[in-house]
Amino acid sequence: MRELSLNVMDVAQNSVRAEADLVRITVSESAKDDNLTIRIADNGCGMTQEQVQQVIDPFFTTRTTRKVGLGVPLFKLSAEQTGGSFDIQSEKGVGTTTTASYVPSHMDMTPLGDINSTVKILIQCNPDIDFVFTHSTDNGSFTLDTRELREVLEGVSLDTPDVLEWIAEFLEENTRNIYGGA
Repeated sequence: MRELSLNVMDVAQNSVRAEADLVRITVSESAKDDNLTIRIADNGCGMTQEQVQQVIDPFFTTRTTRKVGLGVPLFKLSAEQTGGSFDIQSEKGVGTTTTASYVPSHMDMTPLGDINSTVKILIQCNPDIDFVFTHSTDNGSFTLDTRELREVLEGVSLDTPDVLEWIAEFLEENTRNIYGGA
């Protein structure tokens, strides 16, 4: 994939298909440590260790619409080709955590891409699922937690245009702040 944010979309949609009602997406960037870590954790149905091994196999998929599943294997490859690492921890009935760590200075580093739009689209397309998005850099961090939004919105759906516009503005403003912009 051309952007890591697309890998995040793919893994988060796997969480949705696994019947998660809470998906945590964490992006941690450190220029001084030359590290980017992306973690997607859910409380979905989870997998056995055998299923975890199958998920990282590009020739395995649970989908009936195609014979290969490249999303997770490509995510793994993108991390490992930079000298980083990839890990999936899962427990049946508990959930799954996927972690990809990158060395951003490596010449094979894939750009993060538009992670804010990815998060907004995930919320828009799955308004009944809660997402907690945390993004941190050396300059600070912020969190968008849809559970908190639901409390404030008192029954207004997260996929309404005004709410989605507010989410987009919140993400953009806070992203500028953690990258040192005004």
